[in-house]
Amino acid sequence: MGNRLRMGLGSTAQKLQAMAERAEQLYAQVMELRDQIADLRETVEDTGRDVDELMLRSEKQWALLQAIADEQGIDVDSVLTEAAIEEIEPPAGEATSEAEEEGDA
Repeated sequence: MGNRLRMGLGSTAQKLQAMAERAEQLYAQVMELRDQIADLRETVEDTGRDVDELMLRSEKQWALLQAIADEQGIDVDSVLTEAAIEEIEPPAGEATSEAEEEGDA
């Protein structure tokens, strides 16, 4: 009976040692993830500041362009409308229909 008890304790000790090693591995992984999250948080904050700065610059540039356009008598809204239409529809000379392409063949 004594041998069985020793074998049981030895097996339990091995299991406890394996569990302790696994716990150390998991702890190391958790700490690595914690560091990665901190780095990611810092990157997100930096990116947010960069975006804010770019938006501010864009607003300043827009105000400057608006002032120049007003000074030159340019209607900014009509220019933007024309630009939007040109994005949707190509200029008349550049459009080709399927029928024209088939006729060339």
